[in-house]
Amino acid sequence: MTIDQSKIDASAALLQQASDTYGAELVFACSFGAEDVAMIDLISKHAPSIQIVTLDTGRLPQATYDVMDACREKYALDIKVYFPDASEVEEMVRESGLNLFYKSVESRKQCCAVRKIKPLKRALAGQKAWITGVRREQADSRQDMAAIEDDAFFGLKKFNPLIEWTEAETWDYIRSNDVPYNALHDQHYPSIGCEPCSRSITVGEDPRSGRWWWEREDGVAECGLHASPLKQPKS
Repeated sequence: MTIDQSKIDASAALLQQASDTYGAELVFACSFGAEDVAMIDLISKHAPSIQIVTLDTGRLPQATYDVMDACREKYALDIKVYFPDASEVEEMVRESGLNLFYKSVESRKQCCAVRKIKPLKRALAGQKAWITGVRREQADSRQDMAAIEDDAFFGLKKFNPLIEWTEAETWDYIRSNDVPYNALHDQHYPSIGCEPCSRSITVGEDPRSGRWWWEREDGVAECGLHASPLKQPKS
Protein backbone atom coordinates (compact mmCIF):
# COMPACT_ATOMS: atom_id res chain seq x y z
CA MET A 1 0.00 0.00 0.00
CA THR A 2 1.16 3.51 -0.83
CA ILE A 3 0.06 6.23 1.53
CA ASP A 4 -2.18 8.84 -0.03
CA GLN A 5 -0.37 12.17 -0.33
CA SER A 6 -3.47 13.88 1.04
CA LYS A 7 -2.91 12.16 4.41
CA ILE A 8 0.70 13.33 4.50
CA ASP A 9 -0.41 16.85 3.61
CA ALA A 10 -3.07 16.82 6.34
CA SER A 11 -0.56 15.68 8.96
CA ALA A 12 1.96 18.28 7.84
CA ALA A 13 -0.70 21.00 7.97
CA LEU A 14 -1.67 20.00 11.50
CA LEU A 15 1.96 20.14 12.61
CA GLN A 16 2.33 23.59 11.07
CA GLN A 17 -0.92 24.72 12.73
CA ALA A 18 0.28 23.50 16.12
CA SER A 19 3.68 25.15 15.67
CA ASP A 20 2.20 28.46 14.49
CA THR A 21 -0.32 28.52 17.34
CA TYR A 22 1.84 27.43 20.27
CA GLY A 23 5.43 28.08 19.21
CA ALA A 24 7.89 27.40 22.04
CA GLU A 25 5.06 26.16 24.29
CA LEU A 26 4.65 22.98 22.23
CA VAL A 27 6.54 19.67 22.39
CA PHE A 28 6.47 16.35 20.60
CA ALA A 29 6.67 13.47 23.11
CA CYS A 30 8.54 10.74 21.26
CA SER A 31 9.03 7.08 22.20
CA PHE A 32 10.78 6.16 18.93
CA GLY A 33 8.23 3.61 17.78
CA ALA A 34 7.31 3.40 14.10
CA GLU A 35 4.77 6.21 14.30
CA ASP A 36 7.12 8.47 16.21
CA VAL A 37 10.03 8.16 13.79
CA ALA A 38 7.63 8.92 10.93
CA MET A 39 6.56 11.97 12.94
CA ILE A 40 10.18 13.03 13.40
CA ASP A 41 10.64 12.96 9.62
CA LEU A 42 7.47 15.02 9.13
CA ILE A 43 8.52 17.54 11.78
CA SER A 44 11.99 17.91 10.25
CA LYS A 45 10.42 18.76 6.89
CA HIS A 46 7.39 20.81 7.87
CA ALA A 47 7.79 22.22 11.40
CA PRO A 48 11.45 21.92 12.43
CA SER A 49 11.16 24.33 15.36
CA ILE A 50 9.03 21.87 17.36
CA GLN A 51 10.92 20.66 20.44
CA ILE A 52 11.27 16.88 20.73
CA VAL A 53 11.28 15.24 24.16
CA THR A 54 11.57 11.60 25.15
CA LEU A 55 11.43 9.52 28.33
CA ASP A 56 14.22 7.18 29.36
CA THR A 57 12.58 4.90 31.91
CA GLY A 58 15.83 3.09 32.69
CA ARG A 59 14.38 -0.16 31.32
CA LEU A 60 14.40 0.50 27.57
CA PRO A 61 15.72 -2.04 25.03
CA GLN A 62 19.13 -1.29 23.49
CA ALA A 63 17.43 -1.12 20.08
CA THR A 64 15.48 1.92 21.26
CA TYR A 65 18.69 3.75 22.19
CA ASP A 66 20.13 2.79 18.80
CA VAL A 67 17.25 4.32 16.82
CA MET A 68 17.28 7.37 19.11
CA ASP A 69 20.90 8.06 18.17
CA ALA A 70 20.25 7.24 14.49
CA CYS A 71 17.46 9.85 14.37
CA ARG A 72 19.56 12.36 16.28
CA GLU A 73 22.33 12.03 13.70
CA LYS A 74 20.16 11.88 10.55
CA TYR A 75 18.04 14.91 11.42
CA ALA A 76 20.56 16.84 13.56
CA LEU A 77 18.06 16.85 16.40
CA ASP A 78 18.27 18.36 19.85
CA ILE A 79 16.35 15.69 21.76
CA LYS A 80 15.62 16.49 25.40
CA VAL A 81 15.68 13.31 27.49
CA TYR A 82 13.76 13.06 30.77
CA PHE A 83 14.58 10.44 33.39
CA PRO A 84 12.53 9.28 36.39
CA ASP A 85 13.42 10.68 39.79
CA ALA A 86 16.22 8.47 41.10
CA SER A 87 15.06 8.61 44.72
CA GLU A 88 11.53 7.55 43.73
CA VAL A 89 12.88 4.61 41.71
CA GLU A 90 15.13 3.58 44.58
CA GLU A 91 12.27 3.68 47.09
CA MET A 92 9.95 1.74 44.77
CA VAL A 93 12.54 -0.96 44.13
CA ARG A 94 13.42 -1.25 47.83
CA GLU A 95 9.78 -1.73 48.74
CA SER A 96 8.55 -3.85 45.84
CA GLY A 97 11.51 -5.27 43.93
CA LEU A 98 12.90 -4.65 40.46
CA ASN A 99 10.15 -6.60 38.69
CA LEU A 100 7.16 -5.38 40.68
CA PHE A 101 5.13 -4.87 37.50
CA TYR A 102 4.55 -8.63 37.19
CA LYS A 103 2.93 -8.85 40.64
CA SER A 104 -0.31 -6.94 40.00
CA VAL A 105 -1.92 -4.35 37.77
CA GLU A 106 -1.60 -1.85 40.61
CA SER A 107 2.14 -2.49 40.92
CA ARG A 108 2.61 -2.18 37.18
CA LYS A 109 0.74 1.11 37.15
CA GLN A 110 2.90 2.32 40.03
CA CYS A 111 6.01 1.52 38.00
CA CYS A 112 4.57 3.28 34.94
CA ALA A 113 3.71 6.29 37.08
CA VAL A 114 7.23 6.60 38.49
CA ARG A 115 9.11 5.82 35.29
CA LYS A 116 6.81 7.40 32.68
CA ILE A 117 3.90 9.52 33.87
CA LYS A 118 5.82 11.72 36.32
CA PRO A 119 8.75 12.36 33.92
CA LEU A 120 6.25 13.22 31.17
CA LYS A 121 4.56 15.69 33.50
CA ARG A 122 7.94 17.38 33.97
CA ALA A 123 8.49 17.39 30.21
CA LEU A 124 5.10 19.02 29.67
CA ALA A 125 5.39 21.52 32.52
CA GLY A 126 5.08 25.07 31.22
CA GLN A 127 3.75 23.89 27.85
CA LYS A 128 0.36 24.64 26.35
CA ALA A 129 0.18 21.79 23.86
CA TRP A 130 1.79 18.50 22.96
CA ILE A 131 2.02 16.24 19.94
CA THR A 132 1.77 12.45 19.90
CA GLY A 133 2.16 9.71 17.31
CA VAL A 134 -0.96 7.76 18.26
CA ARG A 135 -3.18 6.20 15.60
CA ARG A 136 -6.84 5.26 16.00
CA GLU A 137 -6.19 1.82 14.53
CA GLN A 138 -3.74 0.90 17.32
CA ALA A 139 -6.25 -0.05 20.02
CA ASP A 140 -9.91 0.02 20.98
CA SER A 141 -9.04 2.53 23.70
CA ARG A 142 -7.99 4.98 20.98
CA GLN A 143 -11.06 4.71 18.73
CA ASP A 144 -12.63 7.95 19.95
CA MET A 145 -9.47 10.03 19.81
CA ALA A 146 -9.46 13.02 17.46
CA ALA A 147 -6.78 14.93 15.56
CA ILE A 148 -7.06 17.79 18.08
CA GLU A 149 -8.21 17.19 21.64
CA ASP A 150 -8.40 18.80 25.04
CA ASP A 151 -6.26 16.62 27.28
CA ALA A 152 -7.90 16.89 30.69
CA PHE A 153 -5.25 14.78 32.43
CA PHE A 154 -2.30 17.01 31.51
CA GLY A 155 -4.34 20.18 31.02
CA LEU A 156 -3.04 20.81 27.50
CA LYS A 157 -4.17 20.87 23.92
CA LYS A 158 -3.20 17.57 22.29
CA PHE A 159 -2.42 17.07 18.60
CA ASN A 160 -2.48 13.61 16.98
CA PRO A 161 -1.35 14.18 13.36
CA LEU A 162 -1.23 10.46 12.48
CA ILE A 163 -4.61 9.58 13.98
CA GLU A 164 -6.07 8.48 10.62
CA TRP A 165 -2.99 6.62 9.35
CA THR A 166 -2.99 2.84 9.10
CA GLU A 167 -0.08 0.63 10.07
CA ALA A 168 0.60 -0.13 6.40
CA GLU A 169 0.63 3.57 5.53
CA THR A 170 3.01 4.31 8.38
CA TRP A 171 5.47 1.69 7.15
CA ASP A 172 5.14 2.86 3.56
CA TYR A 173 6.10 6.35 4.70
CA ILE A 174 9.06 5.06 6.73
CA ARG A 175 10.46 3.02 3.85
CA SER A 176 9.75 5.61 1.17
CA ASN A 177 11.59 8.28 3.15
CA ASP A 178 14.43 6.10 4.48
CA VAL A 179 13.47 6.84 8.07
CA PRO A 180 15.52 5.05 10.80
CA TYR A 181 13.38 2.68 12.87
CA ASN A 182 13.64 0.33 15.82
CA ALA A 183 15.15 -3.02 14.77
CA LEU A 184 12.74 -4.83 17.11
CA HIS A 185 9.94 -4.08 14.63
CA ASP A 186 11.59 -6.58 12.28
CA GLN A 187 11.26 -9.18 15.06
CA HIS A 188 7.46 -8.74 15.23
CA TYR A 189 7.34 -6.11 17.96
CA PRO A 190 4.64 -3.67 16.76
CA SER A 191 4.55 -1.84 20.11
CA ILE A 192 7.76 -1.22 22.05
CA GLY A 193 8.05 0.15 25.55
CA CYS A 194 10.21 -1.02 28.42
CA GLU A 195 12.17 -4.19 27.67
CA PRO A 196 10.50 -6.46 30.28
CA CYS A 197 7.03 -5.19 29.35
CA SER A 198 7.25 -5.72 25.58
CA ARG A 199 7.23 -8.92 23.53
CA SER A 200 6.81 -10.05 19.94
CA ILE A 201 3.37 -11.09 18.72
CA THR A 202 2.07 -13.78 16.41
CA VAL A 203 -0.11 -13.48 13.31
CA GLY A 204 -3.63 -12.42 14.23
CA GLU A 205 -2.83 -10.97 17.64
CA ASP A 206 -3.84 -7.41 18.47
CA PRO A 207 -0.89 -5.04 17.80
CA ARG A 208 -1.02 -3.92 21.44
CA SER A 209 -1.05 -7.47 22.82
CA GLY A 210 2.71 -7.46 23.18
CA ARG A 211 2.46 -4.91 26.01
CA TRP A 212 1.72 -6.09 29.58
CA TRP A 213 0.36 -9.32 28.09
CA TRP A 214 0.21 -11.05 31.49
CA GLU A 215 -2.54 -8.74 32.80
CA ARG A 216 -5.58 -9.50 30.68
CA GLU A 217 -6.97 -12.24 28.49
CA ASP A 218 -7.16 -9.94 25.49
CA GLY A 219 -3.63 -8.67 26.23
CA VAL A 220 -4.54 -5.03 25.58
CA ALA A 221 -3.67 -2.40 28.17
CA GLU A 222 -2.45 1.19 28.49
CA CYS A 223 0.18 2.78 30.71
CA GLY A 224 -1.86 5.93 31.25
CA LEU A 225 -0.23 8.38 28.84
CA HIS A 226 -3.07 8.15 26.32
CA ALA A 227 -5.88 6.52 28.29
CA SER A 228 -6.96 9.55 30.27
CA PRO A 229 -10.40 11.10 29.67
CA LEU A 230 -10.33 13.30 26.60
CA LYS A 231 -12.85 15.48 24.91
CA GLN A 232 -12.91 16.97 21.47
CA PRO A 233 -12.60 20.75 21.46
CA LYS A 234 -15.62 22.79 20.52
CA SER A 235 -15.62 24.00 16.94
